Amino acid sequence: MNIVMRGILGVFLIVGMALAKDTKENMTAQKAPAQENSLKQDIEVYVSDNSDGKITPASIQSAFEKAGFTASANRDMNGPFKKQFKSSDFDIYNLFTFYKKDKVLELAKKYPNVGLFAPMSMSIYTHKGDKSIAVASLSAEAMAKIMHAPQDDATLKALKNEVRDVLKTAMPKGHYEKLPYQTKPPKGDLVTTFSMEIDPKDWEDELDEFKMGFEGELAPNGFVIAGFNNLGDDFDDAKYEGYDFYEVYSICKLPVIYTIAKSHPEAGAFAPCSLYLAKKKGADQMEIAFPSVYNWMSSMAIEDPKDVEVLEKAQTGMQKILKGLTE
Repeated sequence: MNIVMRGILGVFLIVGMALAKDTKENMTAQKAPAQENSLKQDIEVYVSDNSDGKITPASIQSAFEKAGFTASANRDMNGPFKKQFKSSDFDIYNLFTFYKKDKVLELAKKYPNVGLFAPMSMSIYTHKGDKSIAVASLSAEAMAKIMHAPQDDATLKALKNEVRDVLKTAMPKGHYEKLPYQTKPPKGDLVTTFSMEIDPKDWEDELDEFKMGFEGELAPNGFVIAGFNNLGDDFDDAKYEGYDFYEVYSICKLPVIYTIAKSHPEAGAFAPCSLYLAKKKGADQMEIAFPSVYNWMSSMAIEDPKDVEVLEKAQTGMQKILKGLTE
């Protein structure tokens, strides 16, 4: 009898162990996708040794131009940092804006808000005393998220692959580094939008009047124009007539990038900010939009109250300018 009981108990023990193993494997399999998703980041940072100092913001810009990109601006921010704040944590800190005309045209035909990332932004930086150089830019998935485009949009992925290829050419010994944080849920809309009635045919004077008022409000509110691109001219050159006009300002607020770059030099992936003015052919509305600072907070997991304050102040300031001009 004891032998029989021992045999039954042995069977239960074996079955129990098998079930436990199967349950553990199933739980691991269920957790894996969530863990993989949590590791996704919006900003890509490409780093290379630069002990000989041969890699510079100018050499990186040259590599992009040779690959067919148009450089909008490549601004050395160290001078302004030192002039206004009397210090800088960097030997190099440049904000580089650029775009690829053919890819922008492809995107414009699908997404009217292409101006959010045309031009794209990139920070190029070396910490003080360091012998490496880093470049930060947004992932294709991050741009798609902000534009409300499909995550697998082929044009965005092709554009990002071209950016990666150029970086490998400009920084052949480089590699991608993992950032020490994960993205957080956004606390507000990722895109700030406004619209204004405008004459469907005689819109030129109204556009000029708006731009004059807009540019006049920037400096008194602490903003500067870091670049300007008339995408409408590029569309005209390509014989695309979807818009009466499509213009993009690159807007920067120095205290914002100075403050955030101290702990997040990769913030240049969002700075300067692209703000577009666009009117579709025959429409009676001008559309205005820019990526909100909630992207910064979400993508870089920014929670420090002082950082949040400087970002929200910039957001409120720009909204106030546009609200006053469009109402």
